[in-house]
Amino acid sequence: MSADDTLGVRLPEREMLAGYTDWGRESIVNKLKGLSLEDASRVMTPTGLSMLGVVKHLEWAECGWFRDTFAGEPIGWEVTNEESFAITPTDTVESVVAAYREECAHSRRITDAAGSLDDLCARPDEFYGSVTLRWIVLHMLEETAQHAGHLDIFREQIDGRTGT
Repeated sequence: MSADDTLGVRLPEREMLAGYTDWGRESIVNKLKGLSLEDASRVMTPTGLSMLGVVKHLEWAECGWFRDTFAGEPIGWEVTNEESFAITPTDTVESVVAAYREECAHSRRITDAAGSLDDLCARPDEFYGSVTLRWIVLHMLEETAQHAGHLDIFREQIDGRTGT
């Protein structure tokens, strides 16, 4: 096997996107490893962002894009983007990570079950209209990477830890 095969640079598009998406999701989880609830929920910006709140937001985004928009599944709640960062008194690092992992697994099942990356969403988005599964996967890659960068900076400020 060549180095290119090991790194996945010649995989079919769908496999490559799934691999990058899963890697990004796991990177998010790794950034919380070893943190206390106090550190994970510490407000790190003037707008109120915390590491735990960012992970809750990413869970919300996964659910919104894959379950609600693409699959058309009823989700049973209405939460705004701003509200999605809120930490509740019952949240723990473990419960938030578990919920995020569960939502990511559900997103992966939806993606794997779709016939094509060109499939259109069941519910058009109010801003973007009818988007393809490819667009949603790429958007979540961007969203996850953006927030992974935030978590890198927050984690470095908390205890100096850097990396994935």
